[in-house]
Amino acid sequence: MSAPSATTARTALEAVRAEIAKAVVGQDAAVTGLVVALLCRGHVLLEGVPGVAKTLLVRTLAASLELDTKRVQFTPDLMPSDVTGSLVYDARNAEFSFQPGPVFTNLLLADEINRTPPKTQASLLEAMEERQVSVDGVPRTLPEPFLVAATQNPVEYEGTYPLPEAQLDRFLLKLTVHLPSRQDEISVLTRHAAGFSPRDLDAAGVGAVAGPAELDAARDAVARTAVSSEIAGYIVDICRATRESPSLSLGASPRGATALLSTARAWAWLTGRDYVVPDDVKALALPTLRHRVQLRPEAEMEGVTSDSVLNSILARVPVPR
Repeated sequence: MSAPSATTARTALEAVRAEIAKAVVGQDAAVTGLVVALLCRGHVLLEGVPGVAKTLLVRTLAASLELDTKRVQFTPDLMPSDVTGSLVYDARNAEFSFQPGPVFTNLLLADEINRTPPKTQASLLEAMEERQVSVDGVPRTLPEPFLVAATQNPVEYEGTYPLPEAQLDRFLLKLTVHLPSRQDEISVLTRHAAGFSPRDLDAAGVGAVAGPAELDAARDAVARTAVSSEIAGYIVDICRATRESPSLSLGASPRGATALLSTARAWAWLTGRDYVVPDDVKALALPTLRHRVQLRPEAEMEGVTSDSVLNSILARVPVPR
């Protein structure tokens, strides 16, 4: 059976976004961000107050792509082995066997990742970067595709362990899941009144409209999306401007620049082009860079946000013609 064409793959991923809309209302930016992350083999940090459908979003994405998904509720007493797996003694064979943890899946929902201690947070680092986990010195490869969607609550910081910069940098995108508009919230209530249950996606008519073959074809097409030297220079100028901003104590690293290149390519391909334009870079600059920069305390006290700093940089950096 031949591999799907790039056009077929793009149509399939557009259908994924439409399929997710059957269960999730008014979160188009977050849906697009998750699709971009899958295309770039990256991971996503979802930030939003409880009850804005972060868990439902990941479950629906997995169902529409026919991918396996698992959810881990991160708590202060969670151990690294609860995520990666551990060696279990089998008395019948008198030997240890490996019991895989929930990280062995396609889409891992790490719920409230900042509620667990740094040691357990760090257990995800190897999985996110190397696509494997090592237990007792033996590396074990994770399934492909593999995406970590970690959530955190932006309003309740008591008893939390903020993610260190090194770990934040491992996330390709930080997506803000906003409260819905009035009309979208009415749509949510109307669906629930009609019998919709977020626990029963089959009843909502959500089904697989794409699979690993379409995802592989899409990734190949994204890798062939052209990036001119002018666009590469524009991305570098944006990242260098973050390092020189008086409001920031930490700017975007070269890894941030390569991440912005990847996400801009994926967005360009999703919108039907085989080349990147400055608007693609602008569209993905905030979700790709907002968690890679750090505000100075005095700027934070004045109400400055990383998004406002990035927007001012985008307005100031010359756009290539």
